[in-house]
Amino acid sequence: MSAPLRLMAVHAHPDDESSKGAATMARYVAEGVDVLVCTLTGGERGSILNPKMDRPDILENMGEVRRLEMERAREILGVEQRFMGFVDSGLPDDESEPLPEGCFALQPLEVAAAPLVAAVREFRPHVILTYDDDGGYPHPDHIMTNRVSVEAFEAAGDPDRYPEAGDPWQPLKLYYQMGFTKERFEALHEAMDARGMGSPYADWISRWEDRPQKWPVTTRVPCGDYFEVRDRALLAHATQVDPDGFWFVCPRELQEEIWPTEDYHLARSLVDTELPEDDLFAGIHADEVSRTCH
Repeated sequence: MSAPLRLMAVHAHPDDESSKGAATMARYVAEGVDVLVCTLTGGERGSILNPKMDRPDILENMGEVRRLEMERAREILGVEQRFMGFVDSGLPDDESEPLPEGCFALQPLEVAAAPLVAAVREFRPHVILTYDDDGGYPHPDHIMTNRVSVEAFEAAGDPDRYPEAGDPWQPLKLYYQMGFTKERFEALHEAMDARGMGSPYADWISRWEDRPQKWPVTTRVPCGDYFEVRDRALLAHATQVDPDGFWFVCPRELQEEIWPTEDYHLARSLVDTELPEDDLFAGIHADEVSRTCH
């Protein structure tokens, strides 16, 4: 294609880009696609999930530490990255607990979406990745990320909406991340059991019995060759990822053999495409790219 394809991934916190779709992004970067990660909050209220990083100096400087981690992960993945400027809402211990005043999840939708609309109009992505309407899991920032992403997808091409946010641009496809599915974890669980490794996934699988999958997988992107890059990006988020923890229990070689894709649900499409897909840019043809280039 005469102009580069462009992919935008919208995430709630630093580290989400490395745990959701990182190998996909690394693959497309290697193929010459321009990739931008938009991180809606700074992750200031994130818990320290790696015991080795549970130190007072880290806790006191959580926002700055997570920005530095994000920069290291960005370099590893080879993507561009921008913070959208909102404050992490935190994850309440109880659903009845009020969220902190001024946090991202409490912003009016148009306020929360405005920076992302501006980023869409400046970067001009053909494809946007985000979470489903349950947030992937019910973190208030993840749910708000879905709402903001859908709003930006639908509004960015309308000159009458967000007129201060730049010249209109209409993305062509919107996908929901579907990396944490019962089907995937059952396959890995069975493979580990068959090899006598023992599996950590039984509890995860049991949770899906009461929470059926809402959105079908429509698109599986082969990217097993980039799982090593994904893992290095994950490890860059040292406050959030324990190198001896859950993320790395299943050997990477086994993941590459049993489930070498990252999976998505096509939520919106303005181009004709045939399902199932193996490419986020399926249906986007050269004439459409050249017509929509800078």
